[in-house]
Amino acid sequence: MRLADALVTVLRDLDTRYVFGVSGANIEHVHDAIDRLGQGRLTSVLAKREDGAANMADARARVHRTLGVCCSTSGGGMMNLVAGLAESHAESVPVLALVGQPPAALDGRGSFQDSSGIGRTVDGPALLRAITKKTVRVTGAEGFWDLLRDAVSTCLSGRKGPVALLLPRDVYELEVGDVPADWPTHLGGFIEPEPLPEPQVSALFDRLREASAPVLLLGHGNRRSCDPEAVRVFAERTRIPVVTTMGARGEFPNDSDLYLGVVGEGGHPSAAEYVAKSDFVVLVGTGLAMMTRRALGDWDPARAGAVNIDLGEIERSGLADTTVRGDIGEVFRLMERLRAKRPFTAPPVTGYELTRFVARPAVPVPGRTGERDGDALLQSEAVRLLQEHLPRGGHLLYDAGNCAVAAMHYGSVPAGSSSTIALGMGGMGYSVGAAVGAQLGSPEGTRTVVFCGDGAFLMSGLEAHTAVELGLPILYVVFNNGMHGMCATRQQRFFDSRITAVDYTPVDVRTVARGLGSPDRLWVGSAGTAAELAGRLAEYRRHAHLPGVLELRLTVEEEPPFASFLPADAPTVPVPGPRQAAVSYEMTGSAL
Repeated sequence: MRLADALVTVLRDLDTRYVFGVSGANIEHVHDAIDRLGQGRLTSVLAKREDGAANMADARARVHRTLGVCCSTSGGGMMNLVAGLAESHAESVPVLALVGQPPAALDGRGSFQDSSGIGRTVDGPALLRAITKKTVRVTGAEGFWDLLRDAVSTCLSGRKGPVALLLPRDVYELEVGDVPADWPTHLGGFIEPEPLPEPQVSALFDRLREASAPVLLLGHGNRRSCDPEAVRVFAERTRIPVVTTMGARGEFPNDSDLYLGVVGEGGHPSAAEYVAKSDFVVLVGTGLAMMTRRALGDWDPARAGAVNIDLGEIERSGLADTTVRGDIGEVFRLMERLRAKRPFTAPPVTGYELTRFVARPAVPVPGRTGERDGDALLQSEAVRLLQEHLPRGGHLLYDAGNCAVAAMHYGSVPAGSSSTIALGMGGMGYSVGAAVGAQLGSPEGTRTVVFCGDGAFLMSGLEAHTAVELGLPILYVVFNNGMHGMCATRQQRFFDSRITAVDYTPVDVRTVARGLGSPDRLWVGSAGTAAELAGRLAEYRRHAHLPGVLELRLTVEEEPPFASFLPADAPTVPVPGPRQAAVSYEMTGSAL
């Protein structure tokens, strides 16, 4: 078997299903092999840029708990992968990147797109090693199968993350032999198990059992565990309340009576207050990064525990004095067995009311009107109207900036839906391509909604064409205010309102989007008032089987519900309904 065929055969039989990328001279052998050998079980997905492909692979891995696969050719193609792989590395997402290279025989000899590191060429291996768990350059047929096994195992074992395989053009045709007889038949077979530290688990269990007001602070690392449901089961049987980070909003049912909300810069003030008063907080699958920690005030490690496959950030920051290094699913399965032998329930939470910040006008940006003109649509108002149309059992993706913070703060995650935001590198535009990776492979009837700003759309909006090409029912909601809102907010606060390099000539998102597909393949709408938005949403319900782009024309800014930007006495209001409002429509048939 030739090396290119071997790669594709393995990816096909491991049910990775998609390879996201952009073709080129030094990766075309892989795409040709997929075409010949994919058998409908492995498909090439043509992105518009390689960073979009990396984001697709990242979201595919996050949402579907699998191995994401992306590819690129050499030179600029390789360089464009960097932002996406850096996000996967920061957020521990298993992605395998296949990176084409010029022939090894021409290293340092003037080949086009040489990245051997010889002379003035880019040192591709060194570059990618900085943003992956491991980067390996394939140099020949000998040892190929061991190298590939190690690459997949490295992606999936311990703290998960990306691995890059550099593939010189002159290795694709090498004979590597058949797939080894002992080759794993599923991705789980590549995971190297680690021993569970039972004494530390018992110590954590004892502290939870003795606490008068325990709380689990659940992070997105839970989704990458062997059993993401184990935390929920344990919480429900012990009646321990749960809060989530911004990146883990979908990891616990938002309508559960145990769910106290989101903590972090865009979280619920009531949830932060509860955590601050708790006598024992367990950090589950989160390193308590500053986007979360900053909203919690002074932190006392003596009243904190942690469960994580990698305790690096927690130990370096001294955040917890009772820690367990291990797979979250395995740890909480053991905790449940301990509970069965020594049953307990936590004291009930009384008098708790979930709150969010009151939406209020922002200080006007110089040169723009700050007063609401008639029925001009407000950001918080748009989120409220959109909430009723979010999918159950679907996918929500949030981009960077004020719009994402507002969409998360004023909205909730319907039952069974995933919620994804890129907080590792925080790159604008991530959500546009990532939505493709989230939607692909989902059950029929699943729908995806993206919340992004016009800045993100300008950066990566053409990836919506990939959704059009594949006929994916993704609704891109574009908050259009003609600027990078979060940056403008900071400049108002910290630079005496000198607004520079963050605003631009207004863009007609509806017209731009219309060029990405004909009306029978892409629905496009625009709204500048609440009445218009209600009308557009009703219209899209009749076209929900199509991709859609919904522009929100926002002429008046609101204060972003970002904890660091708000005074300590910022007014709050109760969140209506049981915990967060759980009203939503089923996303089946013609329903949105």
